[in-house]
Amino acid sequence: MTLERAKQLLAVQENFGGFYNGNSSKLILSEVQREHGPTAVDQLILELKLNEIFGFRPGTRFEGGLAIDTDK
Repeated sequence: MTLERAKQLLAVQENFGGFYNGNSSKLILSEVQREHGPTAVDQLILELKLNEIFGFRPGTRFEGGLAIDTDK
C-alpha cells in the first residue's frame, strides 16, 4: 500500500470517527508499519490528527490490528 492510498483510507475512517473506524484505522496503520516502518506511521498520526480523533500516539506500534503502546 502506498502512503497516499493509506492517507485516503484513513481520511474516510476519520470522517466517521467511532470505535469501529478506530479498529479499521489500526489495521491500515499496521499495514503501513509493515511496509514503510514506524516513522511513516508516526507521520500519518500527526498529519491526519489521528491522535485527536482515535487517541493514537506517535511511538505506538501497530501489529495485526492491535495498538501497542511502547511507553509502558
